[in-house]
Amino acid sequence: MQVKDVMTHGVECVKPQDSIVSAAEKMRDLNVGALPVCGDNDRLAGIITDRDITIRAVAAHRDANQTRVSDVLTPGIIWCFEDQDVEEAARLMEQKQVRRLAVLNHDKKLVGIVSLGDLAVESGSAARSGEVLREVSEAPADR
Repeated sequence: MQVKDVMTHGVECVKPQDSIVSAAEKMRDLNVGALPVCGDNDRLAGIITDRDITIRAVAAHRDANQTRVSDVLTPGIIWCFEDQDVEEAARLMEQKQVRRLAVLNHDKKLVGIVSLGDLAVESGSAARSGEVLREVSEAPADR
């Protein structure tokens, strides 16, 4: 099974210059906890999560209307290609200790997001997803 068979299609991005308020509103409206951040030429600049907003902005007492996505995003987004095998995606999640991957086509354009939940629900391999979750959740010092 390929990543494109289980991923979430039609993913929306936010821009680095957007406020975290607009990012949070988009997360609310889409019922998601993370959004890719796309800069110039729709190139991935990172990802912003609800946790990024909470820890790096709210807990730091930053003004939400003045704080930009670029101020709190997680840089260096981890990605895979849409035609990769889901097992390869699961291994990448384990190695990088992430719960979601951006999915690109071979023109390196964003075409979706695959999450640990997608792998569990769509691939029918709850046991394998449990293994990945255990590895992702394990602290690096525990390895």
